[in-house]
This record gives sequence, C-alpha cells and structure tokens, in this order.
Amino acid sequence: MRENQSSRREFIGQAVASVSVAALAGQVVAQTSSASATGLPTRVLGKTGARVSIVGVGGGHGQAMPDQAVYTRFAHTAVDEGITFFDNAWDYGMGVAEESMGKGLADGGYRKKVFLMTKNCGRDYKESMMCLEDSLRRLQTDHVDLWQHHEINYDNDPDWIFERGAMKAALEARQQGKVRFIGFTGHKDPHIQLNMLSKPFEWDTCMVPINVADFHFRSFQKNVVPVCLKRNIGVIGFKGLGGGSGMLVGKADLTVEECLRYSLSQPVSVQVVGMTSLEQLKQNIATARNFKPMDAAEQTKLLARVKEIAGDGRYEGFKTQLLYDGPYHRKQHGFPVE
Repeated sequence: MRENQSSRREFIGQAVASVSVAALAGQVVAQTSSASATGLPTRVLGKTGARVSIVGVGGGHGQAMPDQAVYTRFAHTAVDEGITFFDNAWDYGMGVAEESMGKGLADGGYRKKVFLMTKNCGRDYKESMMCLEDSLRRLQTDHVDLWQHHEINYDNDPDWIFERGAMKAALEARQQGKVRFIGFTGHKDPHIQLNMLSKPFEWDTCMVPINVADFHFRSFQKNVVPVCLKRNIGVIGFKGLGGGSGMLVGKADLTVEECLRYSLSQPVSVQVVGMTSLEQLKQNIATARNFKPMDAAEQTKLLARVKEIAGDGRYEGFKTQLLYDGPYHRKQHGFPVE
C-alpha cells in the first residue's frame, strides 16, 4: 500500500514539475475566442485540437422536459446561439436522455454542427461494446466525438477499466471510427482520478467537478487539474452549482451567474451545465457570451466568502454520499440501488 502511494506521489510530482501550473492554466483561459464569430466563446479541448463552446449542454437534464418537441426546440436554440458541446451518458434516464438528444439533433441535420460526447458505463469488453452500440443507435449517429468511461468513482474502477476489457473496447471503437477521442469522468475523490491518470494511456479528456466549493474540499481543481494541464488533457468541468438542484445557489449569497463565471475562469475547455428550460439556456448563454475572467483578487475574495460552508463538503454530496452515484454503477459494485 505504501509503495503504491509513493509511486503515485512520484507520478504526480513529475507531472507538475518544470512548468508553472498557473502559467498553463492561464494559457487555457487566454485562448478563449471572441463570441463575435461563433455566437459563444470557444476554447481548445486539450490535445484533441477541437474548438468547443465554453458552455456545454448537460444530457441528463433533458429528460425533464415535457416532450420531444420542447427538447428539439431547446437543442436547436442552443446550437443556433453558439453551443457546440453536447454531453450525454448511456445510463441517463435508462436511455431516454440519449434518445431525446438523438432525435433533436437528427432533426434538421444539427448533429453535424456539434461535438457530441457520451459515456460508457461498462467495465468489461462485452458490456462496453453493448453500451456503445446502444448509444450510437439512440443518438442516431455513426460515431461520437468523445467517449468517456463514466463515473470512475470507486477505488477499483481504474483497474477494472484496464483489466476487464473496457479500455480494449474503447481502443477498438476508435480504430473502427465509432469514437474519435477517449476520456473518463468521476466525481467522488481526486485520488481515484489520479490513479486513472497514472494508467498507461494518453487520455484526451478528463471530466471533473469544477465549482467554488471544490477548492476547499477534496479538491479536483488543486489535485487533478494540474496533472491534466501538464499533459494537455482537456478538462471538462461539471457540477458548477454543486450538483443536485443548484445546491450552492443562494448560499453565501451565490448567484447562478457568479458560479458559472467562476467555473469558466478556471482552466476548463468547457463547463457542462444541466438545463431544464429555454429560460435557463438563455441565462447561461448570456453569461457565457459576456464572460470576462475573474482576476486573482476576485477569485480569492469569492473563495474566502464560501470557505465556511464549503470546507466540510455539505454542498458537494456527490463526493461523500452513495446516492449520487448512478444506480447502474452501484449495482455493478454490489451496493444497494434503493
């Protein structure tokens, strides 16, 4: 155990040495494009070279819309206003989220206008290939731009991905042209993501919680993001409001706009946002379109303001509570679903 911990510390130390993390972070934010030509500012998604909108559509929330016509209008408005990054996952709504997004983007040829990401819930080869074929069918596409191993939340998940065949499936899918880029997600504990990053693969992306509270508790910003920056792995942020139904909003007088602006001031290529209405979409588009990075003094002041409520993780339950893990993954690991 001590030997593994020592090796991991050495890996992390090597990854962040020689180049200032602050300088790398500044480079990511500095290459934000103007909104004038594209509708929304864009950034480069790490080594993929793809430019994506700084705000992305979260797939899991689409199923909350009343019907397909409403979702299609929502998706089309998002793209027309400049959002190009669309997120989803095999297990969201037992497939409903992917189906809704697939129908919405297929209507009018909008699929060709977006960078489409979904997530693999499988841990072995057969299960992963099943997830991929299901996702492609539901999303009505012959490929996804980014396929991420979903919810790497359990300590043994990194080993499972490589030992049980999920990684083999991802590599085959990329070779077959069904997947362009490969990444992973997680929201439980930074040390699990660091283990995944230490595996023998050059990841294209890593999706982690980015919000004002994270800085003070089991921080992905402090521990995972620097390693990603050093290796030019595109950082995808999510849970910008603290997860759940915007848990952080209203706490310490935080507003939606303030939370999103803080997240976008971090070295993320895109911040994925869950939205359930056109009104929320328009609000987030306005924030992104008018985005100006918080300077160091502003960030320091804001982080000091939330320190008392953030230090024990009370508004980031996804880091400490099993109920925030997807039922599919809980069952996978032998934990109760209900």
